[in-house]
Amino acid sequence: MAKRKTSMKKIREIVRLSEEAGLSNRKIEQVIGLSRPVIAQYINDLKKANLKYTDIKDMPDDTLLEIISGDKKENKEKYRKLASKFEYYSKELKRTGVTLQLLWEEYKTEEPEGYSYSQFCYHYQVWKEASEISMRIEHKAGDKMYVDFTGKKLNIIDRCTGEVIPVEIFVAVLGASQLAYVEATENQKKENFIQANENAFRYFGGVTLAVVPDCLKSAVTKTDKYEPDINPEYLDFARHYNTTILPARPNRPKDKPLVENAVKIVYSWIFARIRNEEFFSLPDLNKRIRELLEEYNNKPMQRPKISRSNLFNEIEKDALKPLPNQLYEIRHYKRLKVQFNYHVYLSEDKHYYSVPYRARGKYIDLFFTAKTVEIYENNTRIAIHTRNRKVNGYTTLKEHMPPNHQWMADWSSDRFIKWAANLGLPVKDVIETVLLSKEHPEQAYKTCLGILNLAKKYSAERLVKACERALRYECCSYKAIENILKNNMEVLNDDEPDLFERLPDHENIRGINYYN
Repeated sequence: MAKRKTSMKKIREIVRLSEEAGLSNRKIEQVIGLSRPVIAQYINDLKKANLKYTDIKDMPDDTLLEIISGDKKENKEKYRKLASKFEYYSKELKRTGVTLQLLWEEYKTEEPEGYSYSQFCYHYQVWKEASEISMRIEHKAGDKMYVDFTGKKLNIIDRCTGEVIPVEIFVAVLGASQLAYVEATENQKKENFIQANENAFRYFGGVTLAVVPDCLKSAVTKTDKYEPDINPEYLDFARHYNTTILPARPNRPKDKPLVENAVKIVYSWIFARIRNEEFFSLPDLNKRIRELLEEYNNKPMQRPKISRSNLFNEIEKDALKPLPNQLYEIRHYKRLKVQFNYHVYLSEDKHYYSVPYRARGKYIDLFFTAKTVEIYENNTRIAIHTRNRKVNGYTTLKEHMPPNHQWMADWSSDRFIKWAANLGLPVKDVIETVLLSKEHPEQAYKTCLGILNLAKKYSAERLVKACERALRYECCSYKAIENILKNNMEVLNDDEPDLFERLPDHENIRGINYYN
């Protein structure tokens, strides 16, 4: 009934604009949104009935509708044959590429004496405006999925504390068939929002050409009438599913009437029916929601007399694009500046990842999943790493280093320790002490290399004894060990006073610990 009132108001407005405002049919087309042939036919029909705007202004809707189409429906066999196909046409118009022109040509093939194209459009328009499916006809099969959260929430109960926890309700609707998907999520954060979008695609069994979200923060980082900024993670999800994000314009409910209407139905079909039920987990709540959702999708609509599920199987299922083989793994996004040492710092891991050294000082886009870290510059991937959660650690690829640094790429803590162990246990202990003395082990590599190379200059046996002496005095630096060897201090007997013991106490003498 609401649709009928709207259509009759539109017909009155056409007559008013023509008679009182003196607008041409072209101008009326721009204002009303109906085609000129249809507008002309409305005006001509009322002229034939000797009716003006003042006559129909306060006329009941049913009377006006009867004047426009009643005689045709009841008295003309030609119209009856055409009208019997209107619901078929409404479904066919949802298919990709199907137009009223094509349907009229098929109609004329079957009915050579049938209506002209303008009359065909007019009669169909009258039927469409008087029916409840007028808002659905414009949507092509497989074209768009509309998504949003309901304004109101449902609740789950914590079994241990009895706390009532509110949860969000996600709704997705396909444009042509109006098949719906509903899911309860913990919150509206982008991880849950993106997961709900994926669950909707998996429920429908395919992917639409576009997704139309409301301007919530999980989808749109900056709202704008013409160029909204899409959340980078949501765009990445769209690329994975080979679809497009088309955010609804701010404060434009007509951009998403289907999902707005679906939200109201969710309130009456789901919220109201479980209002006295208790749920103790999201899976339990979603199981109940799915039961009611299946009932809703399988319930016949008023016009046409077919369920959303059947309409989906008939016109939209095959129009969806296939699902990708892999599930989407959310990739978190960061915009970072490359440090002077050609690494970027991922604060979530407290870990450093290398990039090609030529990117030093530049800003890059970093995406990371539970397993990988990908780095992009100018939309081109320049590095990929296995994610590493070693605190204050470095993940460095040799090819990212400047040529004068690449000699270090073959070194590691384990390699230095094995090398030292081959020389002797005291040397190994010194190297481990040096590695542990630095916040980042890489910072100690040059010191380790210097200590180990002393074996070439002074012999392995002397280095072992020097390291014993250094460990005794807790002075495990390259300079200290080199000085021990230079001064032949590693050969002192344990019962013989050494250099440090022979020095007198004096306030200006700093002692060995000063140099650690």
